[in-house]
Amino acid sequence: MATLTETSFDAAKFPFKGASVKFHDLPTPEEPNFPLPPPSVNPTTILDVDKGTPDSHVPRDPRLIRLTGVHPFNVEPPLTALYKEGDRIHHREKNNPTLTFTGFLTSPELFYVRNHGPVPQVHDDDIPDWELSIEGLVENPFVLSFREILQKYDQITAPITLVCAGNRRKEQNTVRKSKGFSWGPAGLSTALFTGPMMADLIRSAKPFRRAKYVCMEGADKLPNGFYGTSVKLNWAMDYNKGIMLAHKMNGEPLRPDHGRPLRAVVPGQIGGRSVKWLKKLIITDAPSDNWYHINDNRVLPTMVSPEMSAQDRKWWTDERYAIYDLNVNSVAAYPEHEEVLDLATAGTTYTARGYAYAGGGRRITRVEISLDKGKSWRLADIEYAEDKYREWEGHLFGGKVDMWQRETCFCWSFWSLDIPISDLENSDALLVRAMDEALTAQPRDMYWSVLGMMNNPWFRVTITKEGNSLKFEHPTHPAKAGGWMEKAKKAGGDLLNGNWGERHEGEEPVEPEPVQKINMKKEGVNRQIDLEELQANRHAEKPWFVVDGEVYDGTGFLEGHPGGAISITSSAGLDVTEDFHAIHSETAKKMMPDYHIGTLDKASLEALNNASTTTSTEPRPHFLQSRAWSRMTLIEKNDVSWDTRIFVFQLEHERQTLGLPIGQHLMIKVQDPENKNEAIIRSYTPISETNMEGRMELLVKIYFPTTDIPGGKMTMALDKLPLGAPIDCKGPTGRFEYLGNGRVLISGKERHLRSFKMICGGTGITPVFQVLRAVMQDTQDPTKCVVLDGNRLEEDILCRAELDAYVALDQEKCTVVHTLSKSSDTWQGRRGRISEDLIKEFAAPEEASMVLLCGPGALEKSAKKILLEQGWKESDLHFF
Repeated sequence: MATLTETSFDAAKFPFKGASVKFHDLPTPEEPNFPLPPPSVNPTTILDVDKGTPDSHVPRDPRLIRLTGVHPFNVEPPLTALYKEGDRIHHREKNNPTLTFTGFLTSPELFYVRNHGPVPQVHDDDIPDWELSIEGLVENPFVLSFREILQKYDQITAPITLVCAGNRRKEQNTVRKSKGFSWGPAGLSTALFTGPMMADLIRSAKPFRRAKYVCMEGADKLPNGFYGTSVKLNWAMDYNKGIMLAHKMNGEPLRPDHGRPLRAVVPGQIGGRSVKWLKKLIITDAPSDNWYHINDNRVLPTMVSPEMSAQDRKWWTDERYAIYDLNVNSVAAYPEHEEVLDLATAGTTYTARGYAYAGGGRRITRVEISLDKGKSWRLADIEYAEDKYREWEGHLFGGKVDMWQRETCFCWSFWSLDIPISDLENSDALLVRAMDEALTAQPRDMYWSVLGMMNNPWFRVTITKEGNSLKFEHPTHPAKAGGWMEKAKKAGGDLLNGNWGERHEGEEPVEPEPVQKINMKKEGVNRQIDLEELQANRHAEKPWFVVDGEVYDGTGFLEGHPGGAISITSSAGLDVTEDFHAIHSETAKKMMPDYHIGTLDKASLEALNNASTTTSTEPRPHFLQSRAWSRMTLIEKNDVSWDTRIFVFQLEHERQTLGLPIGQHLMIKVQDPENKNEAIIRSYTPISETNMEGRMELLVKIYFPTTDIPGGKMTMALDKLPLGAPIDCKGPTGRFEYLGNGRVLISGKERHLRSFKMICGGTGITPVFQVLRAVMQDTQDPTKCVVLDGNRLEEDILCRAELDAYVALDQEKCTVVHTLSKSSDTWQGRRGRISEDLIKEFAAPEEASMVLLCGPGALEKSAKKILLEQGWKESDLHFF
């Protein structure tokens, strides 16, 4: 029988550098009739987005959809590209019509990635000596080098589908935000993995009888230690479970994002159990106590809210809620999301296609399609490409393919069904559900849980007739807003009502309560002011402005206005009614009679109507304008956590920079989704680099409503923005500017500093981070920085990877202290709020130093009191 193998499998000369895998020249018709990997190109270019991050050594494919911003790297491929990997087939398969499963295997560059932090940098020369220890409850603990793993143990090659437990999580996040970021339906991939069985290594160590679990630990150093988890020992020792160590993927060495040089592969279970960059196998009598095993990969009872789970640790330590086996799931790849079917050219039938998988080695036994809301079902055809490997025995990529006795199924299967076009025309949605050999079927309705994992209700694709065509929509899209779920929610529907969010008859929207108007006019002031007089007083020394047709003198605001003098001078001579009402509180409005000087006459008010948004026709070098709104467009929305997003906006021109000085803010204006006649305006500090061209990145924590609090008006409005939506921006604003090398401007007056003490909480990190980044990126800047970052939960810590990277870069120059008010038992950092003791220890008064503060009002108030009591001058404190 012909075999497919590498030229020679010499462990001492193992080719550690990845190369393109090509199968075009594989000869002879006797080759086995199973799928081979699609041609693969190993990326060699570091993407611009990864430069400056801890992953600046990892080349990547730009097609991958980033789900957690720039870093850490968590991505899925576009669903269509994943499903169509077989379109890049080699000539053998093109000449063999029996091979219809050519999209079965995924190229490494498109394989999904789940990273919790920086990718360990492993050099080629270090790989032969990479060590794996087998320890714990064993008679013979030992350490193996990578070379010994290849030399001493039999190697196998097997096809395995890995699936993230968060696959399809964006659907849960659309219902209610979970604590996980938004995966679409492509959080899975399939490859041929090569390496030894884990059982062979453990058997050499001779586990004691009381041993029950295998704890695994990787080399990825994270804030809470190294990533680790566990599986049952008897599973690892069962060859039918297929648990292995892998050093190759589709015939080439593992790439950095996939665990180079060695990883665990646990088939049939969630991807989080397949530890990458594997360093330890620890045999124990109890499940892993690793922070990530306890705090991740669990499905808590659906009635447990994020708040409940944060307050009571029992939810996380109860092993009943840990996830191991995958559940049954299916998705439609065709029709594609937003696919349009032209009825004039469509023919008589349409072939719907997709994937299905099950867990624990169970086979998918049926996939069913409904076009009438589940009243009747049609049986789809299922293709089991995995079975083709059972029919052949030989060597592939240096490992033996020997699956003929194994009955377990560890790969996705493809389903298809030809549907009459007329049936699609008469339907409003296509429903997909699957069942496995244990008769476990996908549920109709969602089981929402805190972490948003294992989402597997029926997959629904809506069908809308538009003229002579049909438009299809998936529930969500991972990279952008849209999908039928978002539309149903916006229309006021309950996505958990068993009717896919369609509103019940008689439901009426709740009318908002009327806002009480505050009188801002000064009693007895009847002076009429014309446009000429107003324009004569639009200078920095005497900035008059207009609100609701009334004229105010802003001179009294210049020194102490929280937005800085520029906020006032940039409004001089303008009608700022909309901005004023959107920004200022009732307290501020009650102060306005003191500054009221008269009424602008009607003709002048009409002539003054020049504050509308402007769009540049000629490229300006900088986007922001202080006296006019400019428009940018939302192009990406990436989840950092269950309640935090990075919004990416496109500027007017590709080569344009934002034009925001370090330490200053910009004003953002969006339409109030609850009241279309009003705008919401707030100040923000972006996290994007000041020299970034054509884009702006904004980190925002979404304040969702609770039973007691209505939620954040602006943050919820931003969260509801669809991709392509515009926002208006104006600026810069703020009293503070960092010029570099310890030089700052405060209200236009320059100071020279030797250090900063930075105190922040939550998203208050953003203006602090902007200054810190400027200091740390300039190796010639001697300014020392101490950051005290207070948060409630560990997952609330923002920009953590970047902060850790700065500390690692120069511990003398940068100190970061995290403290949590609701810390877990395994938290290694400080506990409690930012206190007097903490400030005394890390932020004591110094000569030529300054304190920068940004956070919730309570934090700023208490910190200010403590700082002043410890000897800081008020002029040394700046509140963003």
